[in-house]
Amino acid sequence: MRVILFDIDTLRSDHLGCYGYGRDTSPAIDAIAQEGVRFGNYYCPNAPCLPSRASLITGRYGVRTGVVGHGGTAADMRLQGESRHFRDNCSDNGLFMQFRRAGMHTVSFSTFAERHSSWWFNAGFNECFNVGKCGNESAGEVTPHVLDWLRRKGREDNWFLHVHYWDPHTPYRAPAEFGNPFAGQPLPDDWISEEIFAQHLLHVGPHGANEINMWDDTQFPQFPRHPGSLKTREDMKAMMDSYDCGIRWTDDNIAQIVDLVKEMGLYEDLAVIITSDHGENMGELGLYGEHGTADEPTCHIPMIIKWPGGMRGFVDQGFHDNVDLAPTIQELLGTKMLGRYDYDGLSYAQTLLTGQDCSKDHLVLTQCAHVCQRAARFDDYLYLRTVHGGYHLFPQEMLFNVKEDPHQLHNLARERPELCEKGARLILNWNETVMKKSDSDADPMWTVMREGGPEHARGMLEAYIKRLEGTPRADQIPLLREMYQGCT
Repeated sequence: MRVILFDIDTLRSDHLGCYGYGRDTSPAIDAIAQEGVRFGNYYCPNAPCLPSRASLITGRYGVRTGVVGHGGTAADMRLQGESRHFRDNCSDNGLFMQFRRAGMHTVSFSTFAERHSSWWFNAGFNECFNVGKCGNESAGEVTPHVLDWLRRKGREDNWFLHVHYWDPHTPYRAPAEFGNPFAGQPLPDDWISEEIFAQHLLHVGPHGANEINMWDDTQFPQFPRHPGSLKTREDMKAMMDSYDCGIRWTDDNIAQIVDLVKEMGLYEDLAVIITSDHGENMGELGLYGEHGTADEPTCHIPMIIKWPGGMRGFVDQGFHDNVDLAPTIQELLGTKMLGRYDYDGLSYAQTLLTGQDCSKDHLVLTQCAHVCQRAARFDDYLYLRTVHGGYHLFPQEMLFNVKEDPHQLHNLARERPELCEKGARLILNWNETVMKKSDSDADPMWTVMREGGPEHARGMLEAYIKRLEGTPRADQIPLLREMYQGCT
């Protein structure tokens, strides 16, 4: 058997044609979706990059892995401890190890482990190819190595390739010669009106229109597609174009790999998995070019799987999250668990093979790198509860009907208190259930809080307040101080 997993960083599902996007960003991905199963409500339960991939690899939520942030204790995988023998159970049962134990030669083309000092990510790989730029590389630097490997070894049987592309991630870096195929096209969903954009210009908090570079408006000359700030709606449209260019450039590189596999006569029996670690806020909640919340744009991700002998052109609309992939692969490959280990995820192998509904009733989402938030995704709603807003002025509770209001413009928390109660109860029940299975009595979200708050907000409050002084946003400084009293 041969398998390729395309791991595309920061890819919003609603910016792909197969998920209904009006721009031609993803013809290669769309074609693969027509030959397999597309999951319409698939989520990253622990955002952003590092926590998400920890959940993907282990099949466990961050409450159990301990990884929910980008710094401090909560950026390291918990050690197994006394029960560990010669090897740890997580390495033996992780996602990539399933392919290795099924008899496949496993190869990763990724810089992720080095970028986040997360070497557990490489467990299960026979070969790891790192171009050495810690996530600042473009797809054009990765694809030639994948093509070379395929030409040399692709006709051998039983291999698994993990191909990681960063291009939709900030800073947007599609090469200049790629141009902008969307320059003359309007935005498919032009929801940011002049009035809404004027509100965005008054937004307080990192990665707003005035501070695309998190806390300031620095623009780096080596990344001309990535602005330092947005002054007009035309600037906003240009930034949206740059994000879409990153997606299309990635898709073109996927097409090169798929075309070679077809040329070699290997495609028909090839399994293909396409997914992302998280999405991207592009104006939602006033944020641009960041994945710093536990909301719909950040946590809703694509999952497309073409599996030999499986369903073709099938769409599953049930709730799933990325801890479900490891048990699914285990069932599909027939591998067994080693040692005393269990997944939090549920297998949807039968969805791929027969179309059976294997979905969940609801999901709980967590973000602790930029803010400390938990969210419940149920029915048509997203309930969002903020513990630390990362120096945004978010209310404690937000509720959105994401089916009718996908860009989260109307907070229904005051209008629908009964739904807020339901969302809060789902989060509480979920947290207690997962904590009962944890080897630690510490909820890592509260570890983040005790260590000074989210990594990307630590020590920034006073410097940011100075930036706000003398600007049209200065009148919000007292509220900012009140909300974050005791923080620095």
